Amino acid sequence: MLPAPELRFAGEDDFAVRIVTGSVTCTGSLVADDRVLTAHHCVSGRSAQGEIEEREVDPAAIHVELGGDVLPWGEVSVRAVVTPNCGHAGGDGDLAILVLTRKLHGIPLRGVELDQAPVKGDALVPIGFGRCADASDGIYRKRRAGSPVRKVLDGHLELDAAICPGDSGGPALSEATGKIVGVVSRSVMDSSEATLGATELARLDAFRPLFATAAQVSAGTSLAELPPVECRAVASANAQRAKSTASLAKSR
Repeated sequence: MLPAPELRFAGEDDFAVRIVTGSVTCTGSLVADDRVLTAHHCVSGRSAQGEIEEREVDPAAIHVELGGDVLPWGEVSVRAVVTPNCGHAGGDGDLAILVLTRKLHGIPLRGVELDQAPVKGDALVPIGFGRCADASDGIYRKRRAGSPVRKVLDGHLELDAAICPGDSGGPALSEATGKIVGVVSRSVMDSSEATLGATELARLDAFRPLFATAAQVSAGTSLAELPPVECRAVASANAQRAKSTASLAKSR
């Protein structure tokens, strides 16, 4: 008897998922079989007035929906939220990794770019589940129009992109490599999904320790046993890394 074929879902973008936390909806990316990358502000706590607070919501309150259409074909829960100690309301450090309660099989994963720094002019493609007010259809996963990167800063990138509410946390893919370079953090938006607005993407390579910490949590280490991902320490390490890279290039 032949073995059953591995279960695969047809869409190449099935790695992109929808994240629901109460009334807040965002986008995320399956970067390992039990880890989802998204934006920090998507999982930050809110006050009774809806203002973002410097804390994370209970992981049990987060639901990850699978599939790219209006109705998800599956859902998975979250057991841990790994974040830097900044970026609660967007900007530098606006990254979070959700460690899931179970591994997902048969769904495409997407690699992250942690070793190569982005440069001005890079062509990126944002993906999200957002919906602008003038949209004539429902909530679907979509590839968004965007311009090349126009500015690279320590913790984020700037470009123009057609972003809608709900795209936050969505991946920005390098057209050259297909890897995730950043996640959607903040954007100027109007009611049309055709409008390009100034957009910030949180840089992944600036927060390499975040991915190492999430891997340890995935392997069974309690988050309480691990040191926090300090934004100041990360900034210092990035500055030293940039200095070393520049020195190496000069010596060649």
